[in-house]
Amino acid sequence: MGGLALIAREFGYSVSGSDQHVYPPMSTQLEQQNIKLFDGYKAENLDCNPDLVVIGNALSRGNPEVEAVLNRGLPYTSGPQWLAEHVLQNRWVLAVSGTHGKTTTSSMLSWILDFNGLHPGFLIGGIPLNFGISARLGKSDFFVIEADEYDCAFFDKRSKFVHYRPRTAVLNNLEYDHADIFENLDAIKKQFHHFIRTIPSEGLIISPAGEQHVNEVLNMGCWTPVVKTAIDSEAEWQAKLLKSDASQFAVFFQGQIQGTVDWKLTGRHNVLNALSAIVAARHVGIPAKDAVTALQSFQNVKRRMETIICRHGVTVYDDFAHHPTAIKTTLDGLRQQVGQEKILVIVEPRSNTMRLGVHTQSLAESMSQADKAIVYQPENLGWDLSQLLQYDKNIVICNSLEAIIDTIKAEAGGVCHVLLMSNGSFGGIYNRLKLEL
Repeated sequence: MGGLALIAREFGYSVSGSDQHVYPPMSTQLEQQNIKLFDGYKAENLDCNPDLVVIGNALSRGNPEVEAVLNRGLPYTSGPQWLAEHVLQNRWVLAVSGTHGKTTTSSMLSWILDFNGLHPGFLIGGIPLNFGISARLGKSDFFVIEADEYDCAFFDKRSKFVHYRPRTAVLNNLEYDHADIFENLDAIKKQFHHFIRTIPSEGLIISPAGEQHVNEVLNMGCWTPVVKTAIDSEAEWQAKLLKSDASQFAVFFQGQIQGTVDWKLTGRHNVLNALSAIVAARHVGIPAKDAVTALQSFQNVKRRMETIICRHGVTVYDDFAHHPTAIKTTLDGLRQQVGQEKILVIVEPRSNTMRLGVHTQSLAESMSQADKAIVYQPENLGWDLSQLLQYDKNIVICNSLEAIIDTIKAEAGGVCHVLLMSNGSFGGIYNRLKLEL
């Protein structure tokens, strides 16, 4: 929604918005862009009599501003529909979907296009460090968008991505997530197939060869050419790891080397993200060697393994991971990078799926690469985290931020890597850790 606000203002609209407990980096971005933000939802926030109200999917009936919109008869729409009608019409849309890697892959792709002079528009669910903003209108026909399967609004329960009608589509992976709105994995597969139905026959779909659930969706019916990627295995586009932590890899197309990426990112998942971005960029005319060159200067995304403290041998990272698979792949990459050095992982189970306790066993197993795992149990969590202990005794449950900080201070001796994982503000623990360390 913050990204939409930026794009609407670029169009020349006067923009304001309401939210509750906004946290960085989005709160900082809105402030820097001088977009008025009301803290909390009140009917009087609409006294400016807006020409249009764009309602996010976090709001439902009973919200004071939603009720005011309906009672006053104000025009309203969802974010995806507004974007489709005002921004994406007559543009070449490159959409990145999947359970994991959407933000990073969208950021890579936007940077490759920008580095090569195409100046794309983009809407990304994070802030790419190469740009410093999460969205812009752009100056070309190309628009990169993070294509989410979550629903649009209380009045439109379709997945967001069915509005986007891409010509180039990345399907990174597919797992069970969003347990608050999807009953099971099959329900998510159905939405992904609706998405596939919107991609033209002259377009392109890009997906890793080994993604079983994506392949099952494609087998439900596909009318678009599909290109497959892989690491060290058979596919039209391949990567060969030159370093075990995946910080250096070679890119091959039909067996011919296209170049070598040497960057600061780690983890096999980021190599697959990069391959998807390279292939998508090639679809709009950028040679793979030029995409590889662009990735050498890719700076990642804010809150994706972002180093926030480096003091007295202790390095603290901030990461947005909110699903066991994302936690596991990120930890695997860090372990490959730091070898036997100590790793502490601190997880706040904040996403709707994690709060429902759907991934109990997989959550415990996802943290196994850490020397110690600390999991935050706030008062309003819907399940007892002590269930994790039956799968891994190396987990500590903490009921307060003070307990977490005390545990970190007790454990973080010598050279140590502390990984904070949350898709929220984690109660402001970041600044408190800076003071304590």
